[in-house]
Amino acid sequence: MLSLTEENYLKTIYRLSDGGAKAVLTNEIADSMNTKAASVTDMVKKLSVKDLISYEPYYGVKITRLGKNEALMVIRKHRLWETFLVDKLKFSWDEVHDVAEQLEHIQSPLLIEKLDEFLGYPTADPHGHPIPDKNGKIQILKQVPLSEIALNKKAFVRSVKDGSSSFLQYLSKIGIYIGATITILERIEFDGSLEIVIDNKKKVFISRDVSENLLVTE
Repeated sequence: MLSLTEENYLKTIYRLSDGGAKAVLTNEIADSMNTKAASVTDMVKKLSVKDLISYEPYYGVKITRLGKNEALMVIRKHRLWETFLVDKLKFSWDEVHDVAEQLEHIQSPLLIEKLDEFLGYPTADPHGHPIPDKNGKIQILKQVPLSEIALNKKAFVRSVKDGSSSFLQYLSKIGIYIGATITILERIEFDGSLEIVIDNKKKVFISRDVSENLLVTE
């Protein structure tokens, strides 16, 4: 059984490594977790002993198959709890991250399986991020930033890259949500901002940053 801190480190390493595809430098981990490099070094030693990661000086940390499985289970719990909070307890999508951060460390596989069943085996959380199944498998949907979509082409919002509360609150304010239909009416050459229409009803202008953080399918 892993500690809360160990689970958080594995989740961070998994994310920074693009799902285990590359090695991660200890300084990157320290920056991401807002901690000291010495603390990361100590944790890397602990996780290495448990065969959850491998580490080579000057090369970095690589998550092992075992470590990846553990990280995916934490991510699974987090995203299922976010779904529960939004769908059943009527939290808004910008309120659930911190609560799910606490709930994701509950050590009861049976509870999580019951939760999954209760929710109807969802494949994505309220932010459009895929939920790993009980075997750690993820359904990946090919998505592109809205900024890459051509003019007058319909695009469907599938997920967000930026999950911060402020960004989600902004999207709610202008009427963008997971599943919304967006058509780009005009692309402003000066700053890359876009005039869009949401669900064929509401016209708004959004910045380049916003369009790059909205992931869509055509």
